[in-house]
Amino acid sequence: MSQILWKTLALSPLVLGLNMLASANADALETVGASPNKTAQTNLLITQAKTDANNTIETFNNDNNALSQVTSVSQFSDVQPTDWAFAALQSLVERYGCIAGYPNGTYRGNRALTRYEFAAGLNACLDRVNELIATATADLVRKEDLATLQRLQEEFRAELATLRGRVDALETRTAELEANQFSTTTKLVGEAIFAVTDTFGNDDENNTVFQNRVRLNFQTSFTGKDTLNTRIASGSNNTGLPLANDTSEGTQTFNLSPGGNNAVIDWLAYYFPVGNAQIYLAATGGIQSDYVPTVNPFFEDFDGGNGALSTFASESPIYRIGGGAGLGVNLVLGSGSFKPTLTLGYLASEANNPSAGSGLFEGNYAALGQLKLDVGDRLTVAATYVNGYHGGGSALFDAGLVGSAVVGTSQANFVAGGNAYSSNSYGFEAAFRPSSQLSISGFVLYSDITGFGSGDDGEVWSYGLGVALPDFGKKGNLLGIFAGAQPYLGSVDGDRPYHVEGFYRYRVSDNISITPGVIWLTNPGQADSDDAIIGTLRTTFTF
Repeated sequence: MSQILWKTLALSPLVLGLNMLASANADALETVGASPNKTAQTNLLITQAKTDANNTIETFNNDNNALSQVTSVSQFSDVQPTDWAFAALQSLVERYGCIAGYPNGTYRGNRALTRYEFAAGLNACLDRVNELIATATADLVRKEDLATLQRLQEEFRAELATLRGRVDALETRTAELEANQFSTTTKLVGEAIFAVTDTFGNDDENNTVFQNRVRLNFQTSFTGKDTLNTRIASGSNNTGLPLANDTSEGTQTFNLSPGGNNAVIDWLAYYFPVGNAQIYLAATGGIQSDYVPTVNPFFEDFDGGNGALSTFASESPIYRIGGGAGLGVNLVLGSGSFKPTLTLGYLASEANNPSAGSGLFEGNYAALGQLKLDVGDRLTVAATYVNGYHGGGSALFDAGLVGSAVVGTSQANFVAGGNAYSSNSYGFEAAFRPSSQLSISGFVLYSDITGFGSGDDGEVWSYGLGVALPDFGKKGNLLGIFAGAQPYLGSVDGDRPYHVEGFYRYRVSDNISITPGVIWLTNPGQADSDDAIIGTLRTTFTF
């Protein structure tokens, strides 16, 4: 009898609900309760623990109400007469009626169970037996069965008492957390970067600097499938180290922040699904890589502190054309190992300005289209097109920061001088991962510039290739080497502005990484200038 009960009571909804509630979520709550300090991370864990607990209780209630009891073993779709326990299960169902299954009519009798699960199931059967006796159906219960049940009840008395205590404690702690939680819909994701940087070269006039940037992103979900991002950012400097000829080639990702340690909302955007499409809606601070795949794994970290050092090595400069407010759509066209993805987007840099020559459609804008193709799990290729309009004094690669460039030479960013111009840019990106510890990626960019003044036309080129070795030396570490030509104006005589970068991200813990790196720039600014070497030691804290 004990063997039959052990097998047949394994998957009652009561058993599953109590065990999940008492063990899985209790562990999460113990983690939260370990520290009385209400940090953002604690609030996040509290919210997750509460959500898990509520979901578990709701699942238990729904399952139990949907199929609390069956009257015939034939109601189980996954129980066949050829099963070895069919006769025993049939007897328990039809004689005692204390077996329950899943709402979809399955029993799932092959799953293992814990002593707590068995104790809860046994208690349910005992209640059912007592009910039968009280309703004058004692002839259905044999004396031998009652004796067996009494022995089992005695054997599992300790487990039943412990389970009851854990559930009571869980309910008490859940109520306390509900009263002090950060939010039921929002979690906080933060990053802080400390960076020591200096340049070296024949014309070096820079001092060593210590810079920082902090980002606090409040991620809110209203349906469980959408995300509203409200990011507050602050930094000590929003430019790279000054190099010769006013170039933006030395810009690093942590330089993309408000200067003077002023806290501002630098990004406000909403992601939500519509059918098979993922929609991106940016109110401010949107950039192309927010919604379009850049096909540069390990180097790309959304300008965070755990990828490449420079804005050039992190993604193709074509994704730096335009930014601000607008809309993006990602649509997956296939499935399996062959998955084309079509991306369309429109971002306006002056969408909030109602003045003439500005606004959502008359000011600076960039319209993007990209077709990406995943060939299996190892190869990804993409073709990208961006059409843009750039008003007077606007840089080509400005990421929505009108008048300021984030990558490339001054000649490439201001082909038309201070006049307005339009651009048609074409890019090809590819990434190949032959093994889990090696990734090779690269890009080619060509931009055709049409100015509105005499002699304002031009062609801009850029290309790069990177090799990344994830988990190099230790799990979570990353060794990256990237080389290529920064965006340059093709009609300018002289050597091209090459960029060589190497960095090694060492993972101190899950939340702290240290990245020493070197950037070597040849001929900065396309002006036959001396080479520049930039050394950086970056420390990143994530929470």
